[in-house]
Amino acid sequence: MRRLIIGISGASGAIYGLRALEMLRDFDDVETHLVISPAAIRTALAEGTGKTADEIRGLADRVYSHGDIGASIASGSFQCDGMLVAPCSIKTLSGIAHCYADDLIVRAADVCLKERRRLVLMVRETPLHAGHIALMDQATRSGAVIMPPVPSFYTLPKSIAEMVDQTVGRALDQFGLHHPKVRRWTEDHND
Repeated sequence: MRRLIIGISGASGAIYGLRALEMLRDFDDVETHLVISPAAIRTALAEGTGKTADEIRGLADRVYSHGDIGASIASGSFQCDGMLVAPCSIKTLSGIAHCYADDLIVRAADVCLKERRRLVLMVRETPLHAGHIALMDQATRSGAVIMPPVPSFYTLPKSIAEMVDQTVGRALDQFGLHHPKVRRWTEDHND
């Protein structure tokens, strides 16, 4: 059984984390471990995702309290394939870049970096100032993959849902999890 940690921070774009959890349910061999911040729950409700906090938590195999830095995923001995933070707020990015692990999302991310496991950050902010760019640079130097949720238009999406699924699917590609909803580039560009 493969294990993947999903962190959902309070940035706009809660749908990315929710869809990641939903899409990961299509893999029989993947166990999901969720940490969701209180701000993320508020954002998910404000953005009209149609899911309550309990429904979001119900998408994961295992859920941890945001403040529980003593949880199993906060230890390097917890075996996993890595962590996806979707969306990743600038506050969370800053904590990761500066190793300031005052909550479980940042602590689990820091553990992934120190154990040389894959950490994908779907940084959700625009426009960016030099401080944001410096944080992304520092996180990248520590081993994180910065993957802003930028839509792919070569797929000729017909809905926001298709754009979200494509972006989330590409993030899952980073863990070697290839979801059938992802449309791949072909010579004629839209097979």
